[in-house]
Amino acid sequence: MQQVTIKTASEIELMRESGRLLTLVFDYIDSWIKPGISTLEINDRVHNFIVDELHARPASLGQYGYQFVLNSSVNEVVCHGVPRASQILKPADIVNIDITLEKNGFISDSSKMYVMPEALLPAKKLVETTYQAMWAGINLVKPGVRLGDIGAAIQRIAEQAGYSVVREYCGHGIGKEMHEAPNVLHYGKENTGMTLKPGMTFTIEPMINQGSAKTKTKQDGWTVVTRDKKLSAQWEHTVLVTEQGYEVLTLRADEA
Repeated sequence: MQQVTIKTASEIELMRESGRLLTLVFDYIDSWIKPGISTLEINDRVHNFIVDELHARPASLGQYGYQFVLNSSVNEVVCHGVPRASQILKPADIVNIDITLEKNGFISDSSKMYVMPEALLPAKKLVETTYQAMWAGINLVKPGVRLGDIGAAIQRIAEQAGYSVVREYCGHGIGKEMHEAPNVLHYGKENTGMTLKPGMTFTIEPMINQGSAKTKTKQDGWTVVTRDKKLSAQWEHTVLVTEQGYEVLTLRADEA
């Protein structure tokens, strides 16, 4: 059985602050991301903002040997896209920006899809459905609910729309470490899996593919793409289980 860290009241306050700072990073990106910018420039701007403006630490930098502060996953990239100077956002692209931030020893993790102005309707529909699937999972969070209930709700929305759920990657507990117990699958059966308790903190971050759920990792050892080259989308929030329900620690101003 996975050993889950239940956060104390003071630890929850620190996680709230880390989550709040991470929402400011996305507000910052919102103000300038557009076609013509490279994914490496996004990375570098975010790095400077986290360090210089927020006086926080980009938690992904150096984690598992990773050399960047974020993942930039464009179009058919499922997750872990590596920022590159040669990768310029095009007018019809969709891109997931996934960022972790540590402040006072506690880490928050969130990702957002950015839809470029000329993206086609099928791409927009995938992005919107993935967002709805994430929230279907989040909205179930409360003490006594089981992790399988969350996975089943996400899977149902994705598959009803004709999409598939990526199986190899999942949400995860988070706190002093970026990846803690439990694993949070985005598919599954109701009334199975671990029972949620107040003080648990974890991410819900479904990756939904337009076509097959099958993926492969590119030669850089990081970038995961759809095998059939069809589009993939992902959204992510860090969630706290409260006494009555849930609190999204990375809830952005545009979602409140």
